[in-house]
Amino acid sequence: MKIKVNKEAIIDCLQKVQSVINPRNALPVLSNVLFRAEDGKLELTATDMALTVRATLDAEVLEPGSTTLPAKRIFGVFRELSVEVAEMEVNKDNIAFIHAASSYFRIHGISEADYPTLPDLDDSNVFTLDQGVFRNMLKLTSYAASADANRQLLNGVLLSFQNGKLSVVATDSRRLALVEQEVEFPANAGLDMLVPLKTVDELLRTLGDSGEVRILAMSNQVAFEFDGMLVVSKLVEGTYPNFRQVIPQAVGERVTMERETFLTAIRRTSQLVSDAISGVKLTFTSNRLEILAAAQEIGEARETMDVKYSGKDVAISFNPAFLMDPLKALTTDEVFLDLLDDTSPGVLRSTISFVYVLMPIRVS
Repeated sequence: MKIKVNKEAIIDCLQKVQSVINPRNALPVLSNVLFRAEDGKLELTATDMALTVRATLDAEVLEPGSTTLPAKRIFGVFRELSVEVAEMEVNKDNIAFIHAASSYFRIHGISEADYPTLPDLDDSNVFTLDQGVFRNMLKLTSYAASADANRQLLNGVLLSFQNGKLSVVATDSRRLALVEQEVEFPANAGLDMLVPLKTVDELLRTLGDSGEVRILAMSNQVAFEFDGMLVVSKLVEGTYPNFRQVIPQAVGERVTMERETFLTAIRRTSQLVSDAISGVKLTFTSNRLEILAAAQEIGEARETMDVKYSGKDVAISFNPAFLMDPLKALTTDEVFLDLLDDTSPGVLRSTISFVYVLMPIRVS
């Protein structure tokens, strides 16, 4: 293999792929990036066996070929080059020689034959969405997924293609976030996929604000294609909980609030919350909200703000971090908080098709 590449272009692609590499993997080849050059393109691929990311860039391919090179080393070399274009040649022993102005490097690689192969994507159901829309749906939900490794079913985000729409859901059993978007697909193509959080984080990092993303669904894997990127992931096995049963159906009191004002008030008062099981107390009276955080050994913080509310007086306590997460992810001016009583879940909604169910904290 012999190629000429732009320094900034290859650095950008290496940054996109190398983050999936697990530094504790047992196989040396999994610490490498696969380089494959042909037809004016250079493909860079990295994997941890569960998640694979491939980025493609333009290159002057003088001799097609392939090899794998240590990700950390090759990224460091290209990052430190002082010129815009570098030449790389790889011999039959998988040794790469990099020339760039006065710089010269020799890096030992491993044959592509030892590298895992990508799955066949031909027999997959394909769904097409706008990248910005899909990225925002993941942003609005993924924070609610569980980080507990012992709760594997909740360590991911559900993509449910049913009844002409995509529902994206995440829960850790104390809260649930759901956002929906109409999507065109054949009626018989409906399916559910539970995507691991690591894959979701990768998509949030690499998806753009516009252009299409193609979602290729297989029986136990899913692939995402966009802007010269391919992200292939194993799915979490198992049946996801019936999330619609979690959403309260009873109609209670509704409070309308300015999102930014509410977020700022929660953020300020939460400075005096002592631990994860302590909450901020929200007391709603006619067109008024009082937010209280108090800890005997620390002190007290109190905020008041105007709201639109004409129901009965109600007081309820929530984990402030859990309350702020959707407020930070949303961009709408107003949010609506539906309440039944101080022991029932609160439901935060917006002017878009978004629902956030949050269990209250019982304060003794």
